[in-house]
Formats: sequence, structure tokens, C-alpha cells
Amino acid sequence: MAARLKLIDSVPVRGVPGPPPRHLAIVMDGNHRWARARRLPGASGHRAGAKNLKLVAQACADRGVEFLTLFAFSTENWQRPKREVVLLLDLMRGVLTDDIDELNRKHVRLRFVGERSRFPVDLQQLMERAEWATRSNRRLHLTIAVNYGGRWDIAHAARTLARAARAGDVDPDQISEESFGRHLALGDLPPPDLCIRTGGERRLSNFLLWDFAYTEFYFCDDYWPDFDEERLDHAFADFGSRQRRYGRRTTAERA
Repeated sequence: MAARLKLIDSVPVRGVPGPPPRHLAIVMDGNHRWARARRLPGASGHRAGAKNLKLVAQACADRGVEFLTLFAFSTENWQRPKREVVLLLDLMRGVLTDDIDELNRKHVRLRFVGERSRFPVDLQQLMERAEWATRSNRRLHLTIAVNYGGRWDIAHAARTLARAARAGDVDPDQISEESFGRHLALGDLPPPDLCIRTGGERRLSNFLLWDFAYTEFYFCDDYWPDFDEERLDHAFADFGSRQRRYGRRTTAERA
């Protein structure tokens, strides 16, 4: 398996953080369990998670991360209780209504990937406006995956290329891994160097399945609202200590 899985506990290690990944992906898991552990309603966990998103994004920008991709709402999340889904959509509306000026002040470009057509029209319009309003920002490229699934992404790219081939615009024999990858949701970005998943689960949950071919993984037990700068530095230090081989052997291993 090309991608490496790193299983860790939730105790942060103090010290000098390692070099940041150029492209960081995060599966923000554990909001509901965070609230339940505190005997709070689930809504409190999601609100705390939304607040922490802003703090972690700022910390990433401060440390030199260029691209940050967050898994916010999967294609499977529609199966959650309707009340919870409505709350998540309302949180998105709040962010897109209240935080665009702040994103511009901090030079953050925002965009969304995923199948948007299932969202209410007003929310789709807010996404489009936010992308347009922040399109010129260059400090941090923040991508939010909503109604996104890795299998959907691959199937969507395949359909796009199939239509192009049927129209005579693409020679099927000339389709390569590189050209196929350009048709994926993140096809215009470098692949993620590191993926962090909070909340204690050790799985990908159908996130960026193609893009993660050579991504390093860092799993921690902390719930997303508790994932702070110190834990981020721990993840970066661990990432910096690894030797990325991309399927090759090192000189020492070949000797």
C-alpha cells in the first residue's frame, strides 16, 4: 500500500514543529462525540467544530501551508437524522454569510468541491458568491468538500472523459493517469502531502481516494473541537520525521 498509515495517541509532544506539508487534508471527525462526552446537545459539538475550523485554518496559514482541504459533508451524511443535516446546512449558511470579509482580510481563497445540486438553491448561490468574492486571494487555498465522495469523484471524472471520447475530443488510448487526474475535483491542485483524521477512527471514509495514492496519514484520538495548534504542530513534526519514498527504495535500502 503506497499510502502510509500512522496510528498515534492523543497526547501531544512538545518540541519544534516539523516542516509543514504544502497541501494538508483533514477529516474533521468527532464533533457529536465531543458534545456527548460533555453532556451537551449534538448541535453544540458542530458549532464548536465550526469555530475550531477557523482557528486551525489560521494556524495552517501561519505555518506556511499553501493548500488546505477539509472534509465537511460526505455523500453519506445525508443519511444522518434530518435535524442534524438541517443544522449542518445552517452552519454553512452562517459561515458563508458572516465570514467572507474575514477571509478576504486574511487573503484566503475559498472554494467548494462535490455535487452541489442536492443542496438548497440559496446555499448553492452562497457558495458561488463566496468563491467569486475570494477568487484573487493567494495566502491559503481553502477547499471544502461538501456532498463529496471519493467514488463519486472518480466516477464523475470517468463520465466526463467518456463524453469527451464519444464526441471525438479525446482519444481513449491517450488517456493517462495524469490526464485522468486532471478531471478530478482537485485536479488543479498538487496531491495532499498529509491527511490528518481526528476522532479516533482509522479509515478514509471515501475521501480523496485517488488523490491519496502517496499521502502520509496521521490519525489521532482527539475530537475535532479539541484539535488545537499544539496538536497540529505534533502532526507536522511527525510528518517531517518521515522519509517519503513514493514507492521507491532509498539508497540505503538498495545497498
